[in-house]
Amino acid sequence: MAAAVILAPNKTPEGLNDSKKMSKIRRELLLNEIVTHAFVGIGIAEAEEIDRVNILQATMVAMRRAVLALPVRPDIALIDGNRCPDLPCPSEAIVKGDARSLSIAAASIVAKVTRDKLMVEADVRFPAYGFAGHKGYGTKAHRQAIEQHGPCPIHRRSFAPVKNVYK
Repeated sequence: MAAAVILAPNKTPEGLNDSKKMSKIRRELLLNEIVTHAFVGIGIAEAEEIDRVNILQATMVAMRRAVLALPVRPDIALIDGNRCPDLPCPSEAIVKGDARSLSIAAASIVAKVTRDKLMVEADVRFPAYGFAGHKGYGTKAHRQAIEQHGPCPIHRRSFAPVKNVYK
């Protein structure tokens, strides 16, 4: 999951920061402000793509899709990390960018809230795995569910706990 955000200079939400450093409620409040006053694009790489090309390349694909999903082309794309995907505009990688750039922080919030909502929806389809609780991260409960039930269709086969089931 990746997001791209072009903030409106005069309507930048207060309190933008790394999504991991704020509460769920704060992220959701900020998401509403972001989508109301900014251009937003979302890109997803599915589990099969991640397994096929690896997590890094799939991340680059998701970032490219997010930028391409924007309703306008950005002058420059600021990328959280140390490398940039192939984009139709200039780009700059910024390590720890979600703490250094308001637009990257906004994108991290959009991506996190969107991904978490998808995991809650996945929990309805695959209740045995507890996706609403752990959001797909490799928690003990998630690993135990995979061991007990085997992987479901949204699991990456390259995810270590899934790979270990097939050893």
